[in-house]
Amino acid sequence: MTIAVIVLSQQGVTIAKQIKSGLPDVIIYGLVDRVVTSDVDHSYQNFGEVTQTLFRSGFTIVGVCAAGIIIRSVAELLNDKWQEPPVIAVAEDGSAVVPLLGGLKGANTIARQIADLFDTEAAITTSGDIRFRTALLAPPPGYSLANPEHAKTFLSNLLAGQSVKLNGHAPWLIQSKLPFSDTATELTIQITSSDGNPSDRTLVYHPPESNPSGKLFVIGTGPGADRWMSPEVKQVLKQSTDWVGYTTYLNLVEPMRTHQIRHDSDNRVELDRAAQALDLAAAGRSVVIVSSGDPGIFAMAAAVFEAIETIDKPEWRTIDLQICPGISAMQAAAARIGAPLGHDFCAISLSDILKPWSVIEQRLTAAAQADFVMAFYNPISTQRRWQLDRTKDLLLQFRSATTPVILARNVGRSGELIRVTTLGKLNANDADMRTMIIVGSSQTRILERSGHDLPWVYTPRRYQPE
Repeated sequence: MTIAVIVLSQQGVTIAKQIKSGLPDVIIYGLVDRVVTSDVDHSYQNFGEVTQTLFRSGFTIVGVCAAGIIIRSVAELLNDKWQEPPVIAVAEDGSAVVPLLGGLKGANTIARQIADLFDTEAAITTSGDIRFRTALLAPPPGYSLANPEHAKTFLSNLLAGQSVKLNGHAPWLIQSKLPFSDTATELTIQITSSDGNPSDRTLVYHPPESNPSGKLFVIGTGPGADRWMSPEVKQVLKQSTDWVGYTTYLNLVEPMRTHQIRHDSDNRVELDRAAQALDLAAAGRSVVIVSSGDPGIFAMAAAVFEAIETIDKPEWRTIDLQICPGISAMQAAAARIGAPLGHDFCAISLSDILKPWSVIEQRLTAAAQADFVMAFYNPISTQRRWQLDRTKDLLLQFRSATTPVILARNVGRSGELIRVTTLGKLNANDADMRTMIIVGSSQTRILERSGHDLPWVYTPRRYQPE
């Protein structure tokens, strides 16, 4: 975290340089006409403006000035203590170091480091930090707090005299003055790996006697556009403590993230991802598994229930589990082009990773004979190039070569591309894993539109077999 040291006078520059020599990543800002320009990294003209700009950008702010000046400068920006960066006041002679804001972002630790440079004591006023010589609400690098909503009550119980049991390894906690006891029944600190990396750990605070049961939400974000995400999904994402998912899908909701911990994984580890999320929820956290589209359609909801059924962990069955629907890829693709799903339809995944191709062929044949409109998920990948052409050949046994086909790629995301072709012209090079393919029935129609490159495609509500 970059430290911005703001000085108002040449005397303050001397203090700022000492801080810069003792701490990494320090930038000195000096007031124009009050300091020698060559002695600072940047010059500024208005203390309030530069302080607010740095605060909004998340810099650690060290003002070599009176505490009141800094407080008045950022007062209007204070609305979320979990997001506020450290703000520290240092006397012009280095005799006082006072952390003012950002205790949950490590302000006390930074203040102590600065105080050591001037052989003084930081003016720490946080009760837990003073008594236990550690900041439970602001763990050091390599650790993160999983359930911040419980931390304040947990710390209050510690200050009231309750003992605590430590499950896991955390040297910084062992070296503290926390009232640890192996026989403690009041409180527990649980240390767990956040994403399989033993050097990246999370802390969970809870009273063991309450047998905390967490929450697990399996959500569908829809195709990706924010406007297609349901209010329920947005609320769940906002209130959760952990997000679990395929990196691409987590990136879609990253702009909404505040305090939540990300647990990224590869696209082909659905059961491992489900088990990780269930473990986190069983530890008392509020966890969201992020899927695109609808989580119950070729997505993570089924994987969660499969994990619960096949892995013997009774604590998973106490979790408050909720599936939050989203707009599916086939719905989004259909809406972009008209109403191709206006009559009976089915959805089939062309991936043979989890089911044999013989089963896929049986279903394609049955759906084609029944004259369903068909929505194809996972039509092709770099490892599966022949299945789409085989599907086309099979369908041509039952459908006309002029049957409308919709190719919808990245619907609702950057690079969206919608095409309309026919079954006879469909080619494997037209699609990839991000493409939704909808093949019409014998009734599906193409309506040309004046002044538009794309026509409308729809399937009438009434069925009139040929």
